[in-house]
Amino acid sequence: MGLPVSDAPHPLTIAYFRAYFVSRLLATIAISAQAIIIGWQVYGIARETMDIREAAFLLGMIGLVQFVPLFLLTPVVGLVADTFDRRVIVRATTALLTINAAVLGVLTWAGDLTLPFLFGAAVFVGIARAFSGPAFSALAPNLVPRESLPTAIAVSSIAWQTGTIVGPSIGGVLYAIHPDVAYVTISGMFLAALLAIFMIGRVPQPPVQKDRRPIHRVIDGFNYVRNNRLVLAAITLDLFVVLLAGATALLPVFARDILHVGADGFGLLAAGMGIGATAGSLWFSIRPMKRNVGTKMLGAVVIFALAILTFGLSKWFWLSFGALIVAGAADMVSVYVRQSLIQLHTPDEMRGRVGAVSALTISASNELGEAESGLMASLLGPVGAVVLGGVAAIAITLAWSRLFPELRRAKTFDPPSPSTA
Repeated sequence: MGLPVSDAPHPLTIAYFRAYFVSRLLATIAISAQAIIIGWQVYGIARETMDIREAAFLLGMIGLVQFVPLFLLTPVVGLVADTFDRRVIVRATTALLTINAAVLGVLTWAGDLTLPFLFGAAVFVGIARAFSGPAFSALAPNLVPRESLPTAIAVSSIAWQTGTIVGPSIGGVLYAIHPDVAYVTISGMFLAALLAIFMIGRVPQPPVQKDRRPIHRVIDGFNYVRNNRLVLAAITLDLFVVLLAGATALLPVFARDILHVGADGFGLLAAGMGIGATAGSLWFSIRPMKRNVGTKMLGAVVIFALAILTFGLSKWFWLSFGALIVAGAADMVSVYVRQSLIQLHTPDEMRGRVGAVSALTISASNELGEAESGLMASLLGPVGAVVLGGVAAIAITLAWSRLFPELRRAKTFDPPSPSTA
């Protein structure tokens, strides 16, 4: 018999999990920081020859070229994460991301950075993330005893989400100090993340389903998500809301041409969501969410959309900054609930494939959302694009609360017992 949950060791008391936590946090911060810097550089180069709407459209295309590799590779990467040593996958992709960031830094320092190379680097990042995301997510449950799994998943989710939102903050501030400082720091974070993963020894791997052909195993992952309505609701809600209401891609436009605050103001705007997310993660580390998780997620998504609406309409820098802080905190609540529900409702032997589907929707909402933002900004202007996205996100949330009552009725993270399922 396992230990009672109250007697289970905290994941951060386990050496392998501590190394995992450090690696995932640093790698996610580095990826997100680099993404915001690439966006600023693309917009800056484009504005030398283009107007605001044309440059905003090109800025959105950076997200699209990162999404395409992940979309094409999703059927493969989940199966890879469920078949091969997940540590090796993460080590290889982190090493490649370290090299990519170092090359970008050298070209920035030399003044040889061009739009084609920035787009090529974005494609490379998309490929690396396609493989590392499912492997990272599926590795965490292999590092702790079963009784510590709920806490481990929550802590892992906090590391990922904090890195995702704090990363742009750090990238914006570092770039405002100096581009060379930014890329040196990002390369150093990738390297530290790589060293941390090498500190994790051999861990149990899920048994390979030898009686199932690879294509059937891939289909199993998609079918599991489709048939588990709670997992499906959590994944698709985030997909549509962030796809429509994400404003991060347009921060360079607002900083330079709407709020007129330049690179320094851009750094602060990029830090806004990170401040909110950090506050949320600290709160959950002290007071983990235990009750009415579904309704709290839905409420957080509505607050996120309202904050994005405020940001889009604001002409005052500090109001815009405050709105992004609120959006970051609300987004932290949403993703904390979503990731915990997905991980705890998915068996270990399928976590890689379900994680790949989740990663696809996350990339669709983030990177494809950047493309949508750029396209809508080219048609409606940046303010119109953000406002329309916020309104649409509220409508989507209300619709999902009706279409998926399972999400609204989810009281805790625990899956139902066989007798009550």
